[in-house]
Amino acid sequence: MSTLRTTRRLGAVSAAAIAATIAFAGPASAHAEVTASNARALAKDVVLTFTGEAESESAGFTEVRVVLPEGIAPGDVTLDEAPEGWKMKPTKDGYTISGPKLAVGTNAVHKVTVRQLPDAKSLAFKTIETYSDGKVSRWIELPGDGPEPEEPAPVLDLKAAAAGSKPSEAPSSSDDASGKTSGQASDKAPDKASGKTEQKADEKEDSNAGAATAIGISVGVLIVAGAGLWVFKQRRRT
Repeated sequence: MSTLRTTRRLGAVSAAAIAATIAFAGPASAHAEVTASNARALAKDVVLTFTGEAESESAGFTEVRVVLPEGIAPGDVTLDEAPEGWKMKPTKDGYTISGPKLAVGTNAVHKVTVRQLPDAKSLAFKTIETYSDGKVSRWIELPGDGPEPEEPAPVLDLKAAAAGSKPSEAPSSSDDASGKTSGQASDKAPDKASGKTEQKADEKEDSNAGAATAIGISVGVLIVAGAGLWVFKQRRRT
C-alpha cells in the first residue's frame, strides 16, 4: 500500500514538473528568425526572410521594426514580399514594415533583398514586433558569454567570403563624389563662359564706340565742308 502511494505521488510530481516546464517554455518558444538565400560574407543581392512567430492569443501583428547591423544601410535594402497591405518605411538605423492587423496566430513573414552583405562572421538583426492590442515583443538581446538570452535577436551566421569577393562602393558615396565633381565643374565652367561673354561684350562695345566715333567725325567733316562751300559762294556773289 505504501509503495502504491509513493508511486502515485511520484507520478503527480512528475506530471506537475512537466506541466510547469511546458508552461515556462511556451512563451519562450515564440521568437523571431532570419534566414538567407546565400549566407556568405560579401554575397550580393541576398534575399533575407524574417519570420516573427505569433505569441498572442487575442491580437495580431501590425508592425515589425528591424535594426540593421553595421555594414548594411537602409538604402541597401528593398522589400520583396510582405503581408498584404503592408509597406516598408526606412529609418535611421533600419526600417519598419507595417499594415493592417494580421489574423490572430498568424506569423509575420516578410522578405527583403540586401545589395551586399558585409564581411563578417555573423549578423544580428534586432527586431521589435507590435501587436494590435499595443503589446510589444523586443527580440533585441545579443548572445554573449553569459546565459542564453531570453529574448534573443535574430542572428545570421555567415560563411567566409568567396575568393575574389570585394566590398562594393556604396551608391551614396559615388553619388556624393559625382555631386562634388559636377559641382566643381559647374563652378568653374560659368566663370570661363562668363569671362568670354564679358570679353566679347567689351569688344562689341569697343567696336560700336569706334564706329560711332568714325561716323561722328565723317558727319563733322561734311558739315564743315558744306559750311565752307556756302561761305565761299556767298563771298563770290558779293
